[in-house]
Amino acid sequence: MDDKAAVVKRVLAALADGNSEIARAMAQSEYGFSSPLNAGRTYTPDQMMAIFIQDGFVDRYSGNRLVFPGALRLLSRLLPAELPFHKNWKMSECHMMYWELFPTVDHIIPVGRGGADDESNWVTTSMLRNSAKSNWLLSELGWTLVPRGDFRTWDGLTRAFIEYVSSDRSPLADTYIRRWYNAAVKTTAG
Repeated sequence: MDDKAAVVKRVLAALADGNSEIARAMAQSEYGFSSPLNAGRTYTPDQMMAIFIQDGFVDRYSGNRLVFPGALRLLSRLLPAELPFHKNWKMSECHMMYWELFPTVDHIIPVGRGGADDESNWVTTSMLRNSAKSNWLLSELGWTLVPRGDFRTWDGLTRAFIEYVSSDRSPLADTYIRRWYNAAVKTTAG
């Protein structure tokens, strides 16, 4: 087992003995620091939909079902007092459904830790788990990937969203809802 506390203990002992160069070398070689990269990646709704459909709107870290982003925002538009949304996700003003049920794309191996920024390394997870995982490896968190869901049995309420907006087009005045509507129609056609 990798005992990182023992490394810190040896570094501190070297410093206490007045051996700062040895402490520096130990710190670098045994518990080196590398700053995670933040490339500010963004994905189109079409790209995200492809991953969400592939994973069947299942959080690949917890196994929980997730809900199509457009459906969540539509609910907040229709029931703003009961299901509020805050543009900066302020927890005191944004319903917890956004943290627990909102699907996001995550890198299984963070890009800043050497993972690829492509579909082979992307999975669906909730905003909550994505935030918790951050730049950690699954093994460091004790997490594993759960099997993909089946989009045919759970579509994250995508079809219900399409049906609602197809019958009442007024929500399409909202750019966010319109963008997700277009992605949903495009990726589920056929």
